[in-house]
Amino acid sequence: MKDKYLTISAITRYLKAKFDVDENLQTVFLKGEISNFKAHTSGHFYFSLKDENSKINAIMFRSNASKVLFKPTDGMKVLVTGRISVYEAMGSYQIYVDEMLEDGVGNLYIAFEQLKKKLQAEGLFDSEHKRPIPKIPKRVGIITASTGAAIRDIMTTIRRRFPICETILFPTLVQGENAKDDIVRNIERAQEYDLDVLIVGRGGGSIEDLWPFNEEIVARAIYNSKIPVISAVGHEVDFTIADFVADLRAPTPTAAAELAVPNMSDLKKHIDQLSIRLNEAIYKKVNYLKLYLDSVKNSFVIKNPQIMFENKKQSLSLINDKLNELMVGKVDKYKNEFEKLKKSYVLASPQLLYKDKILEVKNIIDKLNLLNPLNILSRGYSVTFLNDKALKSVKKVKLNDILDVKLSDGSLKTKVLEVKEEK
Repeated sequence: MKDKYLTISAITRYLKAKFDVDENLQTVFLKGEISNFKAHTSGHFYFSLKDENSKINAIMFRSNASKVLFKPTDGMKVLVTGRISVYEAMGSYQIYVDEMLEDGVGNLYIAFEQLKKKLQAEGLFDSEHKRPIPKIPKRVGIITASTGAAIRDIMTTIRRRFPICETILFPTLVQGENAKDDIVRNIERAQEYDLDVLIVGRGGGSIEDLWPFNEEIVARAIYNSKIPVISAVGHEVDFTIADFVADLRAPTPTAAAELAVPNMSDLKKHIDQLSIRLNEAIYKKVNYLKLYLDSVKNSFVIKNPQIMFENKKQSLSLINDKLNELMVGKVDKYKNEFEKLKKSYVLASPQLLYKDKILEVKNIIDKLNLLNPLNILSRGYSVTFLNDKALKSVKKVKLNDILDVKLSDGSLKTKVLEVKEEK
């Protein structure tokens, strides 16, 4: 009888298997309000989603949680995508969240990601297009609203850090329907000024408030700017398209000012350090040259220049003696060769050489006469030709062929009346 009773683990495992094979639960889209939110040190998000009547537990693992572009908090309405399954240890069902968007701005996030992918594919975010920010700028341009915390923070920071720097404000709409056009207009206007760096941004706000800095025309205006641009939009957790395309991204307007200008006190310390290093380098150089001058003054050459001259004179004398010795040797050699030549039999009896040559020529002529075919003909032989080719066999001749016969003193033409081949 006891075999029909299941354990809690068995029934829970069975239910989990049912959930995991149900296609309708593999990709679920839910909207609700966050409650009991906890960001674990592991990077996972643990929370619940609820509406007026129900609640479901949710978990978002670190790999997906790291992609959330806002900070989830209790009471926030969100849109989530994930799968429904059973958590066996608690025997409860929950949603494993893959993606989370703020409810009401989901379309904006989709548009943001689409534009981000498009501009990234075009290379607008590539590091090779990023220009360096000048270390000591003379003039800084600021494109932001003329009132508000952003401009106050930027101006206060610049005056505190580098008061000798000139600033030019381009008052700009940074929120609303017309803001994107006004931002672009002022970026283009700033190109006419002799600026070293340009800060473009505003203070924090919702994604709708920051949206002008996610517009494509603003991104392209920043990319086409001849002046290096620092983006300073929102707070540290806020990211806009302008941040990706700018030459440098600052997490806040205050940080943008700190990145745009150096700290005067740091510059003074650096100059003092350079001054100390320069003085040390000059001191070492002077001491080195002084030691070098002393070594030259005490050198053997300076103290005894006459000895150096005598050494050179002695070397020259040795070279001169060696040269004379070589010249005399060459003359003696050629003189001996000339005496040998005078005593040679060619000069003493040139007729002997001539007589030998005559005998040699006669021998060559005799050999040529022996090989001369005309001399063979003079002994009664002849050469027969057929069609200007010498005959070597009767097999080449037919009856009535006309042959040319070459004799020693002339030639004959003859007609073949009979061909007899010896066997």
